[in-house]
Amino acid sequence: METPDTAAAPTTIAARNWADSSADPRYRDAVVDLLGALAYGELVAFERLAEDAKLAPTLKGKAELANMATAEFHHFEQLRDRLFAIDAVPEEAMQPFATALDAFHQQTAPSDWLEGLVKAYVGDSIASDFYREVAVRLDSDTRDLVLTVLADTGHAHFAVENVRAAIEADPRVGGRLALWARRLMGEALSQAQRVVAERDALSTMLVGGVADGFDLAEVGRMFSRITEAHTKRMAALGLAS
Repeated sequence: METPDTAAAPTTIAARNWADSSADPRYRDAVVDLLGALAYGELVAFERLAEDAKLAPTLKGKAELANMATAEFHHFEQLRDRLFAIDAVPEEAMQPFATALDAFHQQTAPSDWLEGLVKAYVGDSIASDFYREVAVRLDSDTRDLVLTVLADTGHAHFAVENVRAAIEADPRVGGRLALWARRLMGEALSQAQRVVAERDALSTMLVGGVADGFDLAEVGRMFSRITEAHTKRMAALGLAS
């Protein structure tokens, strides 16, 4: 799966482990927020992929999506266990993000199998790119966990293969899916910006209050990198960005 070409340089916190970094209560709050957002995202991804499997036109496709859903649930379990380990209540950590994430998925519910694949590949990847950018500023223990749960579960190859085959069979499909992917991009970026704006600990981390060496200009560059990665994914699918 493609990722942004150039992420921000690691900060001093990124050279520390959790035991050292968590002494700062602001940093601990930011990590709890981040893990809570990720955990709820993985839980919803599990539910959505299991539901999307019903749209699969073949038994192979149904099994592929079910397998992806299982992987997402395992990621949720890792994040839940980590929240317990740092003395946070998983449900309380996830709750602040439920409204925004639920709204995003309600507004971008796929109408068919192909839209579901594009959402799994494009929509989920935008969120993953955002969290990878944030991971650069995390302590080594938390960063390793975040990167592990963001690992591709098979979305990329499976989605690209099936979407390109559908476009080859009927080129008219490409225009519809391109519009759908552009909508996903707009909704996903809006949702990411909303989450950061509403959570003081996360926004402080991003603009340099917790992890030094990061400023508002870098926030703009971060979103530019995410947009560039989206353009590459669109090309991989055979869609106009």
